[in-house]
Amino acid sequence: MQIGEVAARTELSLRTIRHYEETGLVIPSARSQGGFRLYTETDVARLMVVRRMKPLGFTLEQMRDLLDATDRLDADGDLDPVEHEALLARVRVYEQAATEQVDKLRIQLARAEDFAATLGTRLERTDRAARA
Repeated sequence: MQIGEVAARTELSLRTIRHYEETGLVIPSARSQGGFRLYTETDVARLMVVRRMKPLGFTLEQMRDLLDATDRLDADGDLDPVEHEALLARVRVYEQAATEQVDKLRIQLARAEDFAATLGTRLERTDRAARA
């Protein structure tokens, strides 16, 4: 698929997708005869990993490291047991970091909801007082 379809599916801008290509995170699998970038489902899946990592505060280098580890695990053919376990350990570190970030975001969301509710209550009181 071409970059426009990938952008629509991933909800990433064309500019962002091109940036991820420039940084080596996601490289189009092919080019058309006209030079257009062509992406596969695997490329889209990689972009979705990056898209999910970004709001959790992961750096481009961390994204690259995780993608490298998962790529090597998926290829799996020639991994010895020690290397396989080391790659799993790398992925577990990212899973733990993501879980910690999600917990922090839940706390922030709860505080934001409390604040919005406080403002709503204040507005209701002010509206009632103004009508009385």
